Amino acid sequence: MDFNIEKNSDKEYVLGQVRQQGKILDLASEDFKKDKEVVLEAVKNDPEALEFASIELKGDKEIVLESVKKVGWTICYASEKLRDDKEVVLAAVQKNGQGLYYASQTLRDDKQVVLEAVKNKGIILKYASARLRKDKDVVIEAIKQNKKAKEYILSDELKNDEDILKLLE
Repeated sequence: MDFNIEKNSDKEYVLGQVRQQGKILDLASEDFKKDKEVVLEAVKNDPEALEFASIELKGDKEIVLESVKKVGWTICYASEKLRDDKEVVLAAVQKNGQGLYYASQTLRDDKQVVLEAVKNKGIILKYASARLRKDKDVVIEAIKQNKKAKEYILSDELKNDEDILKLLE
């Protein structure tokens, strides 16, 4: 699809373009990267278009949720505030456990968030808080998903736990 740069100031043209190919947002004027309607349409078409939104809209919960519910790793483009929002981070890690890497330290210590992340990607246990890397429930879920998660267990007691050793057989 070709984007006619001469029509860059025509909102209806830009809306039509991002509805067909979300990442066209990259070529839109800065004004449209700040326009919630345009950015939301772009992200609905292609969640990765969040990358091209303005800094302000990367902090808009509705837009970021629209993206991370489909492609969890796009949380990397979200504002720091939204990386500390449990609803947003949960949505991201449920889609892609890698989202835990971008979560705030507070949410890396939230058992519900970390459990969802490791169920999806066990080795992401590496980015959980030290406390949760010693939590049997979290460790079991991580190992069920990927036995290599054992490398990130921080408790000698858990490393030798009968239930965990059975999972590693």
